[in-house]
Amino acid sequence: MADFSIEHFARTLLIESLFYDEEYGALGNVSLIDPEQTRERFLASFDPERNIYHIEEAIEWEDLDADRDGEIDYALAVDGTEHGTYEDPAAAAAELLKLAAEHGLTPTFMILFEEDEF
Repeated sequence: MADFSIEHFARTLLIESLFYDEEYGALGNVSLIDPEQTRERFLASFDPERNIYHIEEAIEWEDLDADRDGEIDYALAVDGTEHGTYEDPAAAAAELLKLAAEHGLTPTFMILFEEDEF
């Protein structure tokens, strides 16, 4: 049995999270959260229209009073710029791990549906 690797574990979990289910119109969205500024910094998902995985860097956020709202304890991005596009989820996962390590970010996961804006 191979030795356990936390990096391999995290990479595999990210790859599995960046899914797209055409039948249900569901896709996995991974966000990297800046814990100091309590807001999304990078967002990653599959783009079914372009058939690629993409990562966006957030540039504008909604106002959120985490104490009042109580559901999400960070500000959601409302606008971003493209950080990069990737042919497969493994490449996107590797970039997410790199970004998280470089900027001290933590991950979060959300399922979006095609009727939602993504």
